[in-house]
Amino acid sequence: MSKPVLIARYYPQWPVLYEHEKSRIIKALAQKALAVEHIGSTSIPGLGSKNIVDMMLGLQGPEDAEECLPRLMNIGYNDVTPEPGDPDWYYCLGTDLAAAYCHLHLIRYESNRWTNHLLFRDYLRTHADVAQNYNQLKNQLAIIHRNDRQAYTQAKASFIESILNQANQQKTDR
Repeated sequence: MSKPVLIARYYPQWPVLYEHEKSRIIKALAQKALAVEHIGSTSIPGLGSKNIVDMMLGLQGPEDAEECLPRLMNIGYNDVTPEPGDPDWYYCLGTDLAAAYCHLHLIRYESNRWTNHLLFRDYLRTHADVAQNYNQLKNQLAIIHRNDRQAYTQAKASFIESILNQANQQKTDR
């Protein structure tokens, strides 16, 4: 059974933890890391979240992901989940940070998955009212799906999709 879904209030140290991990990852991977981004709810100031700092590592392809695994394990990433059904998402790795857990997603740089994560994050960062609505939804769903992380994630999908549509429309209107 997975851990229960618990939404914590925004913790100002989440971006600090991200910056620390980003520098460790870049140092461990040298030129393989095309970019490292803070994504997910911990990357949105003021937004509540599970105590998980989500990051994505942009890579050229699956060969680079394979090459990065041992280097990431050397710096403490040990919970490796392969993502075989998606040509642009290779692995999710995890490690304990000082005050949170970290998920590091290895993703093809500038793929649709990559772009959508950034689009969603940036939209919420610039639309506080939408971020607040998302926060309320997450808290409600955490109560309903406390012991089912997959159902919790699936229940957020239509909201996330609507935000991506709005963000894409906003880009088109410019």
